[in-house]
Amino acid sequence: MITRKSKREIEMMHEAGKLLASCHKEIAKRMKPGVTTKQIDDFVESFLKENGATPEQKGYNGYEYATCASINDEICHGFPRDEKLKQGDIVTIDMVFNLKGGLADSAWTYVVGDPDEKTKKLLDVTKESLYKGIEQAVAGNRIGDIGHAIQQYAEAEGFSVVRDFTGHGIGPTIHEPPHIPHYGLAGKGPRLKEGMVITIEPMLNEGKWQSKMDDNKWTARTIDGGRSAQFEHTIVIQKDKPLILTDQDEV
Repeated sequence: MITRKSKREIEMMHEAGKLLASCHKEIAKRMKPGVTTKQIDDFVESFLKENGATPEQKGYNGYEYATCASINDEICHGFPRDEKLKQGDIVTIDMVFNLKGGLADSAWTYVVGDPDEKTKKLLDVTKESLYKGIEQAVAGNRIGDIGHAIQQYAEAEGFSVVRDFTGHGIGPTIHEPPHIPHYGLAGKGPRLKEGMVITIEPMLNEGKWQSKMDDNKWTARTIDGGRSAQFEHTIVIQKDKPLILTDQDEV
């Protein structure tokens, strides 16, 4: 069942979102050659503890970390590790914060060091595709409008859209209906209603959109070794324009 959140629930999720956004800004300062994603994960654990919050994905279906840390050709759900990051690596850090019962979910792709033009385009187009989707996330539109806007833009820019993983409803649990595909047909799917809280989180690949699973049964990566980027916000459906709960410009 698709639920609509109360004003109080949205306020709680907004507070969690602002905390998550501020953590992403701190991560950006730490994303340098020689750093490991395990060190980033340890930092997030400490940040959460200092701010009275908990990592909602830790323990989810047995997952062991506060973050997902996906490097280069890893699409999502990469494990934090002791491998040192190198100049030019791209790293997606995905986190779900629980602050006093309010949940927020946001992923961001970072470049280690200075990006070349190819890397910059991948990240710029992926981020812009997120906002193309968010523009469609208003009451009265349909879920297909979100995916259609993302797919049309991303493919016109020469990238493929991952289909094996989608956005989702969130709160009070980590994954709730509805699924939010990042591809599809305009005018199709359930209608968006005020008070729904969803994530939009397009994953764009340099090559083919298909994924394959690592032996750990968590980490998905591209089938052709092309790199993948992802940007994600948690948003509230409203009448005129959505409210972004994880907006980094707000903190």
